[in-house]
Amino acid sequence: MGFFSFLGRVLFASIFILSAWQMFNEFSNNGGSAAAELSPKVAVLRRNLSSKLGVAIPDIDVTHLVAISLSLKGIGGLLFVFGSSVGAYLLLLQLAIITPVLYDFFNFSPQNPFFGILLSDFLQHIALFGALLFFLGMKNTVPKRQPKKKAPKTKTY
Repeated sequence: MGFFSFLGRVLFASIFILSAWQMFNEFSNNGGSAAAELSPKVAVLRRNLSSKLGVAIPDIDVTHLVAISLSLKGIGGLLFVFGSSVGAYLLLLQLAIITPVLYDFFNFSPQNPFFGILLSDFLQHIALFGALLFFLGMKNTVPKRQPKKKAPKTKTY
């Protein structure tokens, strides 16, 4: 059971670790292709938040957002492989911040061809989020191993 649990964590975390490795290899002064994809989506988010809240949202440097995402994926994935709850929380944080920004299907009409693609990817990330919550819930309910109590020795006279 322990080996399969470890193998499952490795396979699950490989999604995040390999994604972080790819982001790291493409990262440059301007943030790489991840920043190019994220930049217009962050601009739409800023514009929507500014109109809803009625205050100006300050500029967000997308390069920093990509670096934070890369760090959360890499460190969280590595910690998660070893069964750490901290790693799961870091991955949850990364998914909670990036998923609604990156997969903004709600800004498209259902007739738009991008709607289905974005909705599908959004739901896949929600499934990953749910799997992490399941891991944390199971980790909290499984009791820690108790040392076996030794039978009291009988006294012989």
